[in-house]
Amino acid sequence: MENGSGLKASRGLLSNHFASLLRRKLQNMEPSSTEGGSEEKVVKSPPAKVILKHGQELEEEQDQLAEHQPLEQEDLNFERWKRRPIPRRTLHQKIADLKKYLWNAETNEFMGRSGKSWSLILLFYAGLYVFLAAMFGGCLFCLMWSISPYHPTYNDRVMPPGMTMAPHLEGHEIAFNASDRKSWKKYARSMDELLRPYNDGAQDRKNIRCTHDTYFMQDNLEESAERKACQFKRSWLQDCSGLHDPHYGYSQGRPCILLRMNRILGYLPGQGKPINVTCGVKKGPPEALGEIQFFPKSIFDMKYYPYYGKLRHVNYSSPVVAVRFAGVQYDTHIQVQCKLNGKGIINDSPTDRYLGSVTFSLDVGA
Repeated sequence: MENGSGLKASRGLLSNHFASLLRRKLQNMEPSSTEGGSEEKVVKSPPAKVILKHGQELEEEQDQLAEHQPLEQEDLNFERWKRRPIPRRTLHQKIADLKKYLWNAETNEFMGRSGKSWSLILLFYAGLYVFLAAMFGGCLFCLMWSISPYHPTYNDRVMPPGMTMAPHLEGHEIAFNASDRKSWKKYARSMDELLRPYNDGAQDRKNIRCTHDTYFMQDNLEESAERKACQFKRSWLQDCSGLHDPHYGYSQGRPCILLRMNRILGYLPGQGKPINVTCGVKKGPPEALGEIQFFPKSIFDMKYYPYYGKLRHVNYSSPVVAVRFAGVQYDTHIQVQCKLNGKGIINDSPTDRYLGSVTFSLDVGA
């Protein structure tokens, strides 16, 4: 900035100097004679416009010369252009600035805004969030109004049912020693928890006794009406019920497992014929599995279907097939697979091992 102001000053001095020289030259000029012998005096001072014009031309020439002048040593001193460090502020100054930011008594501003500004901002955001809440509530209301809580609106891609087993504690692995109570006690406890809702007294109070062997259709009732459910009593499982043998055969080396089909709302398995269950050895010697017993039968009766959902089928009890391995060989590790068999059932899916079948390892020691 200092260098620029010095150049402008020097240009002004030069232009004034050349203008004064021009005036003196014009004043000293002698009068010239014409052909007629008459003498005329030449105007001593040119018009102001001419002087201004010459002054501008001289100033432009000086500007061009100044652009080609080399930089001075003082201009090459870059130390003077370095950013100077900002002085450190004390704690009291910071606290004072913070207090002033929170409340400025001179302008009556809170956090840099006046009362009017804060009022407009709060009013804007209040209106915005009220609008968003109303829009969300309206969308939710339309969604709940358009769907039914009792059955799915679209039910055209229902997969065949899967199958689950109990006990299911450490993955699909059952390993124990018949003489070691601690090794199989957890399996017996898991069986007790699953069969508790199937107690005979609870089934007599909540559900009805069904004698037919066809689907229990109740579509003629109102949509919200509660549907009745058929009884499935724990005592029907006989040796695997836990009533006669609270250890479910584990203390004797003849364990029981429970199999159930997954619930699918409105699904009619078997297409008019019962679904049956088979079990066999998948890996290991086939003779190691021995005799297999099913309770009450090796089928899922059709009278327990269709399932109408937990809101309408409040007391529904899924049918159970109990499997007892009465002749399994000791100290032989085998892999057992139980399958559902019937029309519309898929039990050999390469991607979903629970679709229509369940596989588990069985290792029984003495």
